[in-house]
Amino acid sequence: MSIITVQNDLKHCVSSVEKILQYEFRNKKLLEEALTHSSCTETVSYQRLEFVGDAVLGLAFANFVYLAYPTVDQGILSLLRAANISTEKLARVAVRNGLYRFVRHNALALDLKVREFALAVESEEETAVYGGTVKAPKVLADIVESVIAAVYIDSDFNLKFLWQVIRGLLEPIVTLETLPLQPVTMLFELCQKQGKQVNIENWRKDDKNICSIYVDKKLVATGTSDQRVIAKLNAAKEALAKLDHSGYNPSGVVCEVNENNEIEAAKQKLHELCGKKKWVKPSYRVEKELGLAHEKKFICSVEIETAEAKLFMMGDERSKVREAENSAASLMIRSLVESNYV
Repeated sequence: MSIITVQNDLKHCVSSVEKILQYEFRNKKLLEEALTHSSCTETVSYQRLEFVGDAVLGLAFANFVYLAYPTVDQGILSLLRAANISTEKLARVAVRNGLYRFVRHNALALDLKVREFALAVESEEETAVYGGTVKAPKVLADIVESVIAAVYIDSDFNLKFLWQVIRGLLEPIVTLETLPLQPVTMLFELCQKQGKQVNIENWRKDDKNICSIYVDKKLVATGTSDQRVIAKLNAAKEALAKLDHSGYNPSGVVCEVNENNEIEAAKQKLHELCGKKKWVKPSYRVEKELGLAHEKKFICSVEIETAEAKLFMMGDERSKVREAENSAASLMIRSLVESNYV
């Protein structure tokens, strides 16, 4: 069980992946590029395609959850999208569909990491979204994103057609019913660390589900929704915001959060984090300017370069550029934590 080296038959790799996708490429060079790791220095690697794939996959899932859950708010939609495009989830897509067998590389150390991970995935009863017994090699998630980008470009940037091709590949898709309650897990971890006891109570009133969270027998948060799982998520997020303005997370990155649940001084903290990791310092860019001159809104992006790859993140819409940059930096820090970069 190993990923292939650059010497293997390229035509065989392309035809095998086409069979997995049930899609025949017009421009097979795109798929060749999508399967080529950066260790193959004599040819173009998948890095540019992976950049496109990351963005288009996020958009595809944004469309999917938006249409599938018309009454669910933006916060829960973001959780659903993040769960479906996490490194852990996409790496398992590569293993379960056999894509990992066709990665072209000149780095034999990758074989050991991928083999260990593939064996761990085979023993899993359920697909892990945020972590498993073995850390997912990022190269596997990158390959899925680059292959998706190759299909997207080869189909003349047809997002609707792309979704038809990749929907089956991405199964099982995390739904509202199967979404791991990450805020609930974080709440229990936080309270355990602080020596506090958590109790959660659920009940219905009229047509609403209500969830109340008690810490050391004191009510700290209540969430309501038409659906029980969303009520629990809302209550857990409110409890975390009230209990932990030190922004606890398992990585040890300490961050205060503001009223938008964004990390305070995220730009500075991301800069410090990159310095500590010896990464290239973050670069910011205004991606969109919305509205009239007197009520402009801005959306900014941030890009950083780790030892393994370049990472890109778009922030939320804000009324000032510096606030938009902070939003992008905040989301980048959270993504780095969730993806086990820090």
